[in-house]
Amino acid sequence: MNTLTVFRLGRVEYEDGLKLMHLFGEARMQGLVGDTLLLLEHPPVLTLGRAAKRENITATDARLLEEGVEVFDTNRGGDVTYHGPGQVVGYPILLLPPERQDVRRYVRDVERGLIQTLAGFGLTAAPIPRWPGVWMGQEGSPDARKIGAIGVHLSRWLTTHGFALNVNTRLEHFQLIVPCGIREAGVTSMQRELGHAVSVPDVEEALAREFSQIFDARRVDGAVSLRTVSVAVVKGQGPEARVLLLKRTPERGGFWQTVTGRLEPGESPAEAARREVAEETGLTVEPVDLSYRHAFALGDALPPKLVEESGFAVHVASDAPVRLGPEHEAFEWVDVPTALQRLPFRGLRETVARALEARRPTTA
Repeated sequence: MNTLTVFRLGRVEYEDGLKLMHLFGEARMQGLVGDTLLLLEHPPVLTLGRAAKRENITATDARLLEEGVEVFDTNRGGDVTYHGPGQVVGYPILLLPPERQDVRRYVRDVERGLIQTLAGFGLTAAPIPRWPGVWMGQEGSPDARKIGAIGVHLSRWLTTHGFALNVNTRLEHFQLIVPCGIREAGVTSMQRELGHAVSVPDVEEALAREFSQIFDARRVDGAVSLRTVSVAVVKGQGPEARVLLLKRTPERGGFWQTVTGRLEPGESPAEAARREVAEETGLTVEPVDLSYRHAFALGDALPPKLVEESGFAVHVASDAPVRLGPEHEAFEWVDVPTALQRLPFRGLRETVARALEARRPTTA
């Protein structure tokens, strides 16, 4: 029996998700991994499929900026759709065997996985033939409403992209677009249909079970390879705020970063953040947990090496002295736009943005 390794990754920045898909796809084609299902949540983004019409984004650029919603072009099928917190996104990365090499059958199997998952929560859903996705209500009915979007890409019978199931999704964000180009119907979520919030882990568990059964696979639970922290060190406030950037030595990549590091055995993220700040800057200060956890692939290794990172902030006095450790060759205090421009990874930029929003801790 084939295996299906299921990774439950929590928040993944959208561009990091695309990279994960690419790396797992390459690894699957090379036989380095088996079939994989990535389950995750994205921050608010609009994604455009190959058939997308820009006019189906109804919000202005200013409104999207205000709402913190980014826009990405993709190579999946379909029109424009929305991803955001409270929505479970699934990326099945499968090398379809000869007996399953049928695009329509694959799409129907993905639909079936969503429909059977919803049935387990007492919700009756079905496809509507002329519209993509999974729906509540009947075709032609004024109450037809989409609860799950599907947009897939197949190349040499390797599947990427996948589905998005609205669990506790912020449905107002769908007003920024014409979802999947369909003006005649609405959008819903499990929360709206059931009248209460739904456990995302429970939904992920049901999806993992149903997809394993549908694709005749033995389920294996995947895990991250490494846990790390990123710490934004900030002084000043408002327009005068400055962010500490550290430049790695050439043999370590030579790029600018915030304080980062791995958790040691038995160490909590907060303990690791405190230790890394002391080791890399010489500063002794208590970190503030930014409640930012996200997953990504470390480098371009195959098979992918998955990392879970926790974000922290520290606020220091304007005259705080910095003493570099051996991993870095230079440091600079820079303004916020410069910091965001220099930092090469989305997770580091998000940590800085959240650090600037965090309330400065009070001292006795």
